[in-house]
Amino acid sequence: MGEKRGELALLCCLALLPLLSHGADMPLGSTLSPGSNSAAWTSPNSTFSLSFTASPSSPSLFVAAITYAGGVPVWSAGAGAAVDSGGSLRLSSTGDLQLVNGSGAVLWSSNTGGLGVSAAAVQESGNLVLKNATATLWQSFDHPTDTVVMSQNFTSGMNLTSGNYAFTVDKSSGNLTLKWSSGGTTVTYFNKGYNTTFTGNKTLSAPTLTMQTNGIVSLTDGQLASPVVVAYSSNYGESGDMMRFVRLDGDGNFRAYSAARGSNAATEQWSAVADQCQVFGYCGNMGVCSYNGTSPVCGCPSLNFELADASNPRQGCKRKVDLANCPGNSTMLQLDNTQFLTYPPEITTEQFFVGITACRLNCLSGGSCVASTALSDGSGLCFLKVSNFVSAYQSAALPSTSFVKVCFPTQPNPPPSSATAARTTSGVRGWVVAVVVLGAVAGLVLCEWALWWWFCRHSPKYGPASAQYALLEYASGAPVQFSYRELHRSTKGFKEKLGAGGFGAVYRAVLANRTVAAVKQLEGIEQGEKQFRMEVATISSTHHLNLVRLIGFCSEGRHRLLVYEFMKNGSLDAFLFGADANKMSWPARFAVAVGTARGITYLHEECRDCIVHCDIKPENILLDDQFNAKVSDFGLAKLVNPKDHRHRTLTSVRGTRGYLAPEWLANLPITAKSDVYSYGMVLLEIVSGRRNFDVSEDTGRKKFSVWAYEEYERGNVFGIIDRKLLPGEDVDMAQVERALQVSFWCIQEQPGQRPSMGKVVQMLEGIMDLERPPPPKSSDSFLSTTTGTTGSGVSTSMVSTVASSAAPIAPTTSPNLEQEMALGRSTSARNRERVSHQLLSPQPYMTM
Repeated sequence: MGEKRGELALLCCLALLPLLSHGADMPLGSTLSPGSNSAAWTSPNSTFSLSFTASPSSPSLFVAAITYAGGVPVWSAGAGAAVDSGGSLRLSSTGDLQLVNGSGAVLWSSNTGGLGVSAAAVQESGNLVLKNATATLWQSFDHPTDTVVMSQNFTSGMNLTSGNYAFTVDKSSGNLTLKWSSGGTTVTYFNKGYNTTFTGNKTLSAPTLTMQTNGIVSLTDGQLASPVVVAYSSNYGESGDMMRFVRLDGDGNFRAYSAARGSNAATEQWSAVADQCQVFGYCGNMGVCSYNGTSPVCGCPSLNFELADASNPRQGCKRKVDLANCPGNSTMLQLDNTQFLTYPPEITTEQFFVGITACRLNCLSGGSCVASTALSDGSGLCFLKVSNFVSAYQSAALPSTSFVKVCFPTQPNPPPSSATAARTTSGVRGWVVAVVVLGAVAGLVLCEWALWWWFCRHSPKYGPASAQYALLEYASGAPVQFSYRELHRSTKGFKEKLGAGGFGAVYRAVLANRTVAAVKQLEGIEQGEKQFRMEVATISSTHHLNLVRLIGFCSEGRHRLLVYEFMKNGSLDAFLFGADANKMSWPARFAVAVGTARGITYLHEECRDCIVHCDIKPENILLDDQFNAKVSDFGLAKLVNPKDHRHRTLTSVRGTRGYLAPEWLANLPITAKSDVYSYGMVLLEIVSGRRNFDVSEDTGRKKFSVWAYEEYERGNVFGIIDRKLLPGEDVDMAQVERALQVSFWCIQEQPGQRPSMGKVVQMLEGIMDLERPPPPKSSDSFLSTTTGTTGSGVSTSMVSTVASSAAPIAPTTSPNLEQEMALGRSTSARNRERVSHQLLSPQPYMTM
């Protein structure tokens, strides 16, 4: 009799099991486990079910997920947290829903223990609820993971997450917002509202996003009279047994989908970001997103990089040789039609108005900069990338050029093989034409080489005599005209690169008389040969101890090259900021400062035609074997085509960030006083050993030039001096203070307040007494300003300030005194004004 009762009880339990797993409430103590033997928790009509499914990232692990009939997931416990085969999802005796691993560790909890939960249920809407007899105490609709289904309200306080990506609805505007986050950095790459009639005129209180059953993604709010359409699905209005939902996908895009009942696949109906390559971080760090037909693909910037994970290109790229381990110098790899994605908050700190060449060189000279993008859309914008994570987009339609810092030499990616494929299908006729053309070209080349060998190599007229004539011409001081072939041979095919400047690359050469020289390949030169020769004659007519001597030139076809004397010790920047920074003593630095000033003085005041250098910086100050300073690249500004955008910042601006005078940026006439400003910045760097535009914690996040003046006003001269000179260095503090005073006079915002270079030399040599200079304004601070801009992006307040400074100051007026009084300065400012009029005399505007 007892055995029959036991069998009856077992049969009753087995009969109740389907009820518990198909639409019935799950009582306390209910458990779900991975495996086919575990029953799912389903909705009344089996439209949705909660069960364990294989993890997308690892088939050996399992995820507790609510899926639509057919297997499309819409919610997961713990935002996709995976467990092993011994894991479970259990409703504890206290009413807490817990995801537990095989070891017993709780990976996720609903935190509802002790709230009176008596059962769990999956509703027909896809909502998982924890409830008691009268009320719902917790529901999955309030804790979405990556999906919002029909009839589910997504409010502004909720988040959808998928990997590094998150989706929210902005509380005040109702904008859909997509963000990427990693390592404490957050980038907002999408923030748009789709109906300007309400986003532009109303401040919302509690916007709610909903996917309607007809395929409309709508927004509701108490401030709106009716729901507003955010987006239409492409199958909007179509009926059928289907589920519609919106989801934040793992690729960072927010999309609308529809899925037919019984199907395990969903069809995309709309996406927030139409261009997938504009999703930040889609191809990982240093990855480049492009399109192969209609599908986005990920690759690396060049052969200097390799995939971080060869099996998953979306994991980004890494340098084969780290920048810190470069065997030689680092350089900038050019990427045409490529843009490094820049979104807030990066724009406010790394946006500048400079040309393409300055955009490249500023990043190359910046220690923290890893890449830069110069836009060619007319905005004149340059973005420097200093973050640890950069994301790139490459497309033939992008009007931009980007640069990425790599170890020399650059190794660009090979070109596409489409041309090769076209040749293989061109047929027999194409092969015949190709063979005939190649044969004819080879024959012509052979004949030309034979004629050259016979007439040039063996003829006294063209052989040794020509070399002797060239040597006599060089000895006489006149510029020697070289052929391109000679220079190609002298530089060994332009292999030994000494450096690169704003006007081209420089290579080491050994001339026919065994003289070591430096050959500069000019870029952007469009003048005819006659005009080029005239300008070269002007440059070569300058002879001064502190100017690099021009030996000769080449003007042959499209080739324009200049040959200079070789400077054994390279450029000044290596001794101020590079590995040789501890090799230059203070007496040597001061001698370089005075020598440089004398060289610029000769260009401004002693040449027959005044030459404005336009690019004074440490890289253009070279040092011979005795460490004598020699100014290079003077006069090259006249050779460059004014329409060449590679050498422009705003209108006709050439130069380098940190050394540009304010009048450059305001498109005002350029005078010799522009070089004075640049020299002042260089002089400050000679004293401090730091870039004038550097920003760091020990300067209170201020530009070093601004911080240095504040320290000088406090009397803290020792805080400004290069630490490599102290202690133990024989530093003449009187010279240091005089150099600082001169630098602050030179970088005054108004050109009329700056001294001439001749007077700068007198001040440095102590011939002329100096008063304390007025505070120089941070003239280029507006470059990072995003408010109060004109249509071109230039700050209107700064333009007006610079414009007012462009007018020459008459000797009889004293605007400086009025400015000092307006700033509340003491009577010593009046004494300073008296001395400033003695030092500073306005000069007429001069052309480059």
